Amino acid sequence: MYYFAYASNLNRKQMAERAPDSKPKFIATLPNYKLIFTGWSRQRQGGVASIKPLRGEKVVGAVYEISDKDLRLLDKYEGYPATYNHLNITVWTETGDPVEAMTYIKVEQSEETRPSREYLAAIQQGYRDWEIA
Repeated sequence: MYYFAYASNLNRKQMAERAPDSKPKFIATLPNYKLIFTGWSRQRQGGVASIKPLRGEKVVGAVYEISDKDLRLLDKYEGYPATYNHLNITVWTETGDPVEAMTYIKVEQSEETRPSREYLAAIQQGYRDWEIA
């Protein structure tokens, strides 16, 4: 199964720890969604990332191939289904090919909040890992 990461799971070290069978595949774009930070995480000491439908926007991330075992592990980390839910999406590769994938979307998104510096640093490391500009 393909999993689309758009926040701290872009960080390859973190992803290898959370989902040991995962295989990094390619950079992808999710059209008509916006990256937001919402809620409050005690662990992250700030808002956490999610996506929100918004026409004309796009979220750049990356796709991993994951096993069923990895999915169960990620579900635990993401607080599925209470905090985050699964969302089946179509992302687009850099060569313009559509790919079906699963991602996580935060259940409660009513209040946008600021992420902690540490959380942002983990996400930025993920962008560097994938060489996303």
